[in-house]
Amino acid sequence: MFFIIFLAIVLCSMGYVLWHVWCILPFPKVAKWVATIALAACLLSMFFFLGGALDKMPLGMASICYDVSTSAIIVLLYLFMLFIVADVARLIRLLPAKLLHESWTGTLAILAIMLVLFIGGNIHYRNKVRVPLRLTTSKHLGKTYKMVMISDLHLGYHNRCAELSRWVDMVNAEHPDLVLIAGDIIDISIRPLVEENMAEEFKRIEAPIYACLGNHEYYSKQPLARKFYQDAGIHLLIDEQAVVDSVITIIGRDDRTNQQRSELEPLARQAADGTYTIVLNHQPYELEKTAQNHIDFQFSGHTHRGQIWPISWITDHVYECSHGLWQQGGTKVYVSSGLGIWGGKYRIGTQSEYVVATLEEGH
Repeated sequence: MFFIIFLAIVLCSMGYVLWHVWCILPFPKVAKWVATIALAACLLSMFFFLGGALDKMPLGMASICYDVSTSAIIVLLYLFMLFIVADVARLIRLLPAKLLHESWTGTLAILAIMLVLFIGGNIHYRNKVRVPLRLTTSKHLGKTYKMVMISDLHLGYHNRCAELSRWVDMVNAEHPDLVLIAGDIIDISIRPLVEENMAEEFKRIEAPIYACLGNHEYYSKQPLARKFYQDAGIHLLIDEQAVVDSVITIIGRDDRTNQQRSELEPLARQAADGTYTIVLNHQPYELEKTAQNHIDFQFSGHTHRGQIWPISWITDHVYECSHGLWQQGGTKVYVSSGLGIWGGKYRIGTQSEYVVATLEEGH
């Protein structure tokens, strides 16, 4: 039902946008048909290429098709918003109607706005924001721990091995004691990770890596994802825990995609007494349960904070915390907007980030 509603909204939006594109272009009819059909093909391609066709293509071609098809939905969103604003402005006589009918001025204005948004959004995506976070505890640690925390890498057809290599260098530059990954290392297919041998890139990280599963590990076939984690030397925690230096307990939860996953309470009870407890949980739902179980810190991702405005308004409404720090009592939760991204590489009103946390004794 959800897919049918989504499809209906997309097709209606496409019809509205394509009609306005046809009207505004100051071209002869043949050129209008070519431009409108090309735009329609790009918008419709996402249904074809995201349906499994990419795995049958050469890797380079598949990457191009992925970028075009997933960027098209963002183009559709912003063209829809621009034409809605233009129509309202025309109805209240703030905008001359002639600017929306076979107008070079109107066409160039729309094109300029879209170029600024998408070039700026791509630059903003590529600029990874370093988020410092200080964590203190009254529990005995023996030393200060430095942890790099990342989520939502979405490695695949768009975030390729060269991009991962840059991220690994960025992580190693921090000289962390631990690296924590809150799921969605894989995007929609394991194939690009295997063909480009990305497991070897993870082995370059100069610290132990602990991770939990995300929903995209299930989309890309969970058994294959688990094998990749193993090949990459990542300590994958699925409703289980690991103890670091006898002072930190890391609990990795299975993703809530698995409706039979364990509840947090029995996992928290199994944590070693007196240790600082960290939960890796991909999707940040029911944060109050984390506090009720006296977890010291939880790291989550998943939301991307919507990736682009105004979707960020929706995620801010849906989640208790869609991005940043949340605290209740002695429990802290950080929800990351993600290091990578799903789909087109654009951040508009949100950021791509990695968290550098220091954990020390104190108050």
